[in-house]
Amino acid sequence: MNPGDRVRVDRTGTTYEGVLLPSTTAEELVVKLDGGYNVGIDRSDASVDVLEQDTYDIESGGDADGRSEITFEENLPTVALISTGGTIASTVDYRTGAVTAQFDAEDVLRAVPELAGRANYRGRVVANILSENMTPAVWTELAEAVHEEIEAGADGVVVMHGTDTMQYTAAALSFALETPVPVVLTGSQRSADRPSSDNVMNAVCAVEAATADHAETLVCMHESESDGACALHRGTRVRKNHTSRRDAFGTVGAEPIGRVEWDTGEVSFRRPVAERGADDLRLAPALDTDVELIKFVPGSDPARLDLAEGASGLVIEGTGLGHVNTEWIDRIGALVEDGTTVVMTSQCIEGRVCDRVYDTGRDLLDAGVVEAGDTLPETAYVKLMWALENVESVEETMRRPIAGELQERSVPWT
Repeated sequence: MNPGDRVRVDRTGTTYEGVLLPSTTAEELVVKLDGGYNVGIDRSDASVDVLEQDTYDIESGGDADGRSEITFEENLPTVALISTGGTIASTVDYRTGAVTAQFDAEDVLRAVPELAGRANYRGRVVANILSENMTPAVWTELAEAVHEEIEAGADGVVVMHGTDTMQYTAAALSFALETPVPVVLTGSQRSADRPSSDNVMNAVCAVEAATADHAETLVCMHESESDGACALHRGTRVRKNHTSRRDAFGTVGAEPIGRVEWDTGEVSFRRPVAERGADDLRLAPALDTDVELIKFVPGSDPARLDLAEGASGLVIEGTGLGHVNTEWIDRIGALVEDGTTVVMTSQCIEGRVCDRVYDTGRDLLDAGVVEAGDTLPETAYVKLMWALENVESVEETMRRPIAGELQERSVPWT
């Protein structure tokens, strides 16, 4: 018997059934039970029956560039699996007990064997980083990689990403790409060694979403704490709202745009979506990284704005309708006169900026501040980076929707 075999172990009147894992000693067996837990069993007086060989064995070829390909059937769609790191494609190294990230297509299928037979897969690595170490430079590289995979014939793309900064990357891809096929980001809140891990369901639902009939850039994560369905969030309207829950992600200002049923794989949408094949593939990945995001809080010294001195752009999270202390206004006006594009968003979870209601807002408009409507601050930060490099009128672009980030109206929906 070998690691990967499905076995039944009987010892002292107790029966264990699951997949045999590597063990650090010859005296013990390690078995992953169907419930997700692992158990160590002393080999002495244990009888072992091999029920199925190579349960998780995935064979294919790869190359030195971190690219690989797995083909099941010619009539299946092709999905490009692109890894940036994170928990979603992690497995447990049972020699050390640590959770380690696995990156090529074979490793992903070993970690999530339920993906087998749903599509043909091409795998590639763009980064091997924790999501808090994500940078705009990696966003650009990732957008180029997605473009290459679609250009090479992928019917959909799944980007595996750490959850902490996924919303920023989703926004960056939304602005950088016009795509005729789905681009779906997914991740995992809990690692593969935990029975409550969400990596399998999220990955499977992401593949189903990537092969469905649409051409959106979406985030696919658990819809609730249970395993009923995954929610599909538009990449420019999504936010991580909880540190550890499996349903950590939410669409701000509306219900998620769609969902994937876990038991059937059915993908459905609540609102109109971009049609598969309707748009030509276009890439505009350049970003001006000289942009700052500052949150105003009561008592903030206007000197905080010195951080943006000489910068290309500044996004401010104001209070309410988009306000800051009046002592900030002259300094903001000076930044605008010096060539910095200053964009106002709100730190409120829902609603939109409107600086025409109160005197402070009118003074901010007179100082040259650009209203971003109900664009999320994080999305506005990424959009401003993109706009500064890719459009003629940055101010006009920040006031209108490019990738669904700015809703026409903010209305109650719950």
